[in-house]
Amino acid sequence: MFKFEKEQKIFEIGQVRVGGQPGLLPTVMVGSIFYLGDKVVTDQREGRFDEKEALRILESEKEASLRTGNPRIIDVNGESGSALARFIDFVAEKTDDPFMIDGVSAEARIAATRHVADIGLIERAVYNSLSSDTKPEELETIRQAGLKAAVLLLFNKRRPTVDGRLEMLRGTSEEGGLLRMAESAGINKPLVDTTVLDAPDIGPVAKAVYLVKKEFGIPSGCGAHNAVDKWRQRRNLDEATRLVGSAVAHTFPITMGADFILYGPMRRAPETYTACALADAYVAYNMRQEFGIKPMTYGHPLFKIF
Repeated sequence: MFKFEKEQKIFEIGQVRVGGQPGLLPTVMVGSIFYLGDKVVTDQREGRFDEKEALRILESEKEASLRTGNPRIIDVNGESGSALARFIDFVAEKTDDPFMIDGVSAEARIAATRHVADIGLIERAVYNSLSSDTKPEELETIRQAGLKAAVLLLFNKRRPTVDGRLEMLRGTSEEGGLLRMAESAGINKPLVDTTVLDAPDIGPVAKAVYLVKKEFGIPSGCGAHNAVDKWRQRRNLDEATRLVGSAVAHTFPITMGADFILYGPMRRAPETYTACALADAYVAYNMRQEFGIKPMTYGHPLFKIF
């Protein structure tokens, strides 16, 4: 393992802390609910869903979180602004955890952000996400709402490489990067998603996680589930082999310093939390031996799963 020379920032979002040197804090797990195709949703446009099943899924993930010590941020999806607002209301009522405002369109995210501000939940909210495609209206809404946390998506259409990803964050001499964009909207708790584009992309994505933390000292992670979903051969694999492949994809970035993992559908929580908690424990044990860096909480996976 390694210790970053640059000071590593830790952000508090709701009751969850994210960031810091490897081994200090558990990896924050981000599972999605109410996404397009989620069977719990009966009407995406209107925001109708099976409340009993949705609650069961939320509670199942919470059990995994308590068992392993990995905290969670709930990625709430929605097709329309009204649907997304309804989904957020349910999650906010049934849990105390932070959540992401993750609509399929800028219009949906804007409407939901205004709703979250109106009902006084802005301190628990994370905007997902800011990218090169973000509209000025989104930035203005974020600023007016007082939202402080957002995911910065390092999607570089022209240079889908490690260097290209870092370029999106820091900007160039011709145009500002996502950090400057976030600052202009009042975001002071950026979470950098180094962006999976293809099945083998976990390698470059994990390297980019390391470099983001090395250069900027801010929390970084990725949507590792995207690599698994794009892996076509997995459809021909038996269940045990598929689970092993998924575990490798989700844990590899943690060994490179990832602070959070977007692991896809929340239904996958039991299997994914276990794998990531093991990786956290291994990292923390080494950091304690080699650098004297001890976990900041006795709820860390190092103490929970062994």
